[in-house]
Amino acid sequence: MKFRRRAKVAQDVNVTPLIDVVFLLLIFFMVSTTFTKETHLVVNLPEADAAPSESVPDSIDILITAEGNYSLNGVALVNQQIKTLMAGLKQLSTEPRSDTGLTITADAKTPHQAVVTAMDAAGRLGFVNLSILTQEPAQGE
Repeated sequence: MKFRRRAKVAQDVNVTPLIDVVFLLLIFFMVSTTFTKETHLVVNLPEADAAPSESVPDSIDILITAEGNYSLNGVALVNQQIKTLMAGLKQLSTEPRSDTGLTITADAKTPHQAVVTAMDAAGRLGFVNLSILTQEPAQGE
């Protein structure tokens, strides 16, 4: 008996659905990934009831009033702009700025934006040792 040979059927895999799935996974991971920018500014938040820490001799003090006005080492700045604050910090600091300590003393009613502006100016100039001054709570609170 003579058998007919079957025609060979091409064995191929359709990869189009696989490519679609890979692209969907790629898009999912790109959208769900959070991009964090690490800051180079170290913030030391002292405990309010702890013993006072010793200040660094090469320290710059930024005083922020309740209205948001700045003062550097007791000298009031002309305005509240970040450029003025950065110019004053440049004038008072020595290179490298990573060795210079920076203390922010803000009134309890100071706008949050004023403190963030001071921290931003310090970070842009390369200060890494930042302390925020607090006071002990009154007895009975």
